[in-house]
Amino acid sequence: MTEVNPQKVSAPEADEQARVEAAAVAPSGPGNGRLALGRIGEARHLGLLIALALLAAVGLITAPDTFATTSNMVSLLALASTIGVITVGSTFVIIGGGIDLSVGAIMALASVWATTLATQQYGPVVMAICAILVGTGAGLVNGFLISYGRMVPFIATLAMLVAARGLAQRMSERRTQLVSQDNSALVELSTTRVLGLPLLVYIFAVVVIIGWLILNRTTFGRRTYAVGGNPEAARLAGIDVRRHTMLLYALSGLCCGIAAVIIMARTTTGSSTHGDLYELDAIAAVIIGGTLLTGGRGTIIGSILGLLIFTVITNLFILNGLNTSDQLIAKGLIIIVAVLLQRRSLQTAT
Repeated sequence: MTEVNPQKVSAPEADEQARVEAAAVAPSGPGNGRLALGRIGEARHLGLLIALALLAAVGLITAPDTFATTSNMVSLLALASTIGVITVGSTFVIIGGGIDLSVGAIMALASVWATTLATQQYGPVVMAICAILVGTGAGLVNGFLISYGRMVPFIATLAMLVAARGLAQRMSERRTQLVSQDNSALVELSTTRVLGLPLLVYIFAVVVIIGWLILNRTTFGRRTYAVGGNPEAARLAGIDVRRHTMLLYALSGLCCGIAAVIIMARTTTGSSTHGDLYELDAIAAVIIGGTLLTGGRGTIIGSILGLLIFTVITNLFILNGLNTSDQLIAKGLIIIVAVLLQRRSLQTAT
């Protein structure tokens, strides 16, 4: 009787965790619609570029003397930098199946904390580190409450929004805190220009590049798609879903801290009013960029294009002297249309 080689009877089992991570980001056959979803994403990017071109044409027609000027383009990019850094963090959270309503309030809290007299006496570097640590810490609290406290993300981040804004008001006594002249190096991030652009624009660009690399070229990014697409399958594959979710919110908080540094440089102040309705702009940019509110699909590039559309719309309203309330109405309608188009595209793909 011949002996059976056990290695020929059964092949070694595949790495289930790697399989789930790969399935979350790689298109498969045309039968299940994943390839169609990828094509929809590419088409959406093209559509966003066309929308940007149309908005630029509107700007050239309605405000020909001011829209295409160098100063206006620089101010537009500076405004986009602050909200854009927050948008990168929000993209990760929403792809991971969550939502963060507290980003504006966390940025305000970080700016206030970093501009107190006690912090400013240690210099601009410590101020920047303080803002980043405060933002990251607040994000970790959000992540812990959601992951281990099993709170609904909407409720947890809404509570953080109220608490962070209240703490910022109490710390500053509802006053605007000025960056002292001794810490002018922080302000120079806004005033110093390289190739015609302020340094804060380059900070924004670096955050976008790093965010894109993490999302598309690392295990962390693959797990983000997996957790957002099917958290139970990700858990069964060996991914620590709770820890990963907490890290996603910490990453969002980190981006809020960086945005606080940028807004302190732009305004030379720390204030509890900073970041008002920034959560609206960030979430809207992510949705318009094609990221699913239910998680599992989205891109950094799409979110940034969506952000630029919102920033140009805001700029056009300002240049044409239109009412701020009308601007908010227009943004709300854009969000509704984007969500409806997203649902329709998904129904068509499946």
